[in-house]
Amino acid sequence: MTTVALDTGVGPLLRSWREQRRISQLELALRADSSARHISFVETGRSRPSEDMILRLAEHLDIPVRERNALLVVAGYAPRYAQTALDDPAFGALREGMERLLHGYDPYPALVVDGMYNVVAANRGITMLLEGVAGHLLTPPLNAMRLTLHPEGLAPRIRNLRQWRADLLAQMDRQIALARSAELRKLYEEVAGYPAPGGTDRADGAGAIEGSGPASPPFALPLHIEHDGHVLSFVSSIATFNTPMDVTVAELAIETFLPADRATADRLHSLTS
Repeated sequence: MTTVALDTGVGPLLRSWREQRRISQLELALRADSSARHISFVETGRSRPSEDMILRLAEHLDIPVRERNALLVVAGYAPRYAQTALDDPAFGALREGMERLLHGYDPYPALVVDGMYNVVAANRGITMLLEGVAGHLLTPPLNAMRLTLHPEGLAPRIRNLRQWRADLLAQMDRQIALARSAELRKLYEEVAGYPAPGGTDRADGAGAIEGSGPASPPFALPLHIEHDGHVLSFVSSIATFNTPMDVTVAELAIETFLPADRATADRLHSLTS
């Protein structure tokens, strides 16, 4: 998922990242224990930054690990961060830990996605929600955005699709701004081009199981999704790895779906008991 043009000097690239983050040269200099003059010289190419300086600036500009490697290469240095395949034996403990986490979260849905929202691991709760999804969407690699927003995926069963779709697209847009990935932009344009729901969302379904009343949680946007004649309601959270030293690990995200009401929790437990 490389996005940096290698024929561009490292100075202009750093300036582009700084401007995108809306940080002045002086502010960046203070954060990186440097001077505005030196930052200016680096950005204009008058001064060649050291490897340590590039990494310090990248840290304070919140540049993704993949792009830090690209900046180092442009500046004539070797990449600092490895990119190890997830099935590499070196990641055995990582895979085992993620699988244990997902299994422990059952019967509530949970999954792990990479930087392109491809599903690399999921539990039975996710498998349950995917019942009825078109077969072509279940062909590896499964993509969480396609599965959710495609008209042959989960979209027809999501009661608050307008809200949920807008939230997912905004999430992708923020990720594109952070990583500046052409591949991610292409995926965004694809899923944003799926038919948008008309009218308004159907009545909130949180807790609307067998006629019970709505109970939308006020603390987060819920996902209301139909399953086997019932409406389940979830709120989601996303976790990433702290201070990753590998590109693959840096781009992994664990998303868990917590029942937003007692009826949803009871229903999930009844399905697995």
